[in-house]
Amino acid sequence: MVRLDVETKAAKPTEAYAALVEAVLNLLPALDCLILSDYAKGVLTAETCQVIIGEAKKAGVPILVDPKGSDFTRYRGASTISPNLHELALATGDSAAAMESIPDRGQAVSRELGLPYLTVTMGPKGIAVLYPQSRLHAPAVAKQVFDVSGAGDTVIATLALAASCSLAIEEAVRLANIAAGIVVAKLGTVPIARHELIAALTEFSGTQTKEKTLDLGHLITRAAEWRAAGHTVVFTNGCFDILHVGRIALLEDCRQFGGKVVVGINSDASVSRLKGPSRPIVGERERSRILAALAATDAIVIFDSPTPIDLILALHPDVLVKGGDYTEVSVVGAAEVASWGGRVVIVPNVEGFSTTNIVRKVTANAGN
Repeated sequence: MVRLDVETKAAKPTEAYAALVEAVLNLLPALDCLILSDYAKGVLTAETCQVIIGEAKKAGVPILVDPKGSDFTRYRGASTISPNLHELALATGDSAAAMESIPDRGQAVSRELGLPYLTVTMGPKGIAVLYPQSRLHAPAVAKQVFDVSGAGDTVIATLALAASCSLAIEEAVRLANIAAGIVVAKLGTVPIARHELIAALTEFSGTQTKEKTLDLGHLITRAAEWRAAGHTVVFTNGCFDILHVGRIALLEDCRQFGGKVVVGINSDASVSRLKGPSRPIVGERERSRILAALAATDAIVIFDSPTPIDLILALHPDVLVKGGDYTEVSVVGAAEVASWGGRVVIVPNVEGFSTTNIVRKVTANAGN
């Protein structure tokens, strides 16, 4: 198939510009943010831009510009203009050899056009925020680059999302760098999905202890985010009433089989039904908090059933791990995990360490 485009940059009919402006102004009350994406095809004339920018400012709608050409004056008064280094060089009259002076010239552009700041994309160097009197550099998030197509569009779309949520520009450019890092790691021009961005943010910022204990709904969402980022999900379960070296070894073994480790623990009521009225010794909230503090765990979920089968069916772990006192036949959920292509791993116990032995020893010492 062949596509042949014949285009002209000549002015369009006056009524066409009037219709465009009217359509935009009618939409303004419902907008949280507006992007002017200029392709230099004769649509976004200076007059059109100024009318739209002026009305957007009156309505309190942030307006971001993806510019083209050497004349940025048509975007005067916008919330920000987001050129790349080459586009900014054209606007300032600098050559590629004078790139080091461009940030200074960009600050002058901010002053001359009445902009709060310019947001300049610099490829692998990240994003520069050029205020009239100062500047901020947000380094890129290191990624293996496969295709830079769409990276600039991703940046301005993320900045627009941030502006819609009244996020400070310092946080917005950090978010845009992370989003662009995800996009350039893919082939072709592709969008970024919400769960991909959340997964990247979780990995970038680190997960605090209190954020690891999840209900089932949130766990399923987080597992989907992990998988979107290329991680496998490993699951193990138990009462974990007293944390001892045998349990630590089990969790460390889990880490060897995949990227993210989920631990299911029996609720207090479930433990009592399984172990008797004197158990648990440590409550479910305290047990989950202790497990969450370990580097070997990524998520903790509490279940009330005698077995974790419902949890396993909902989570669909890639690897199911149990200690050496089990056989694969006796592991709850083993057949189900195998049915969707997962695997079951039995790891050896650490001899001499068990919760039952510890309880017996404490009880004996108390009696003496």
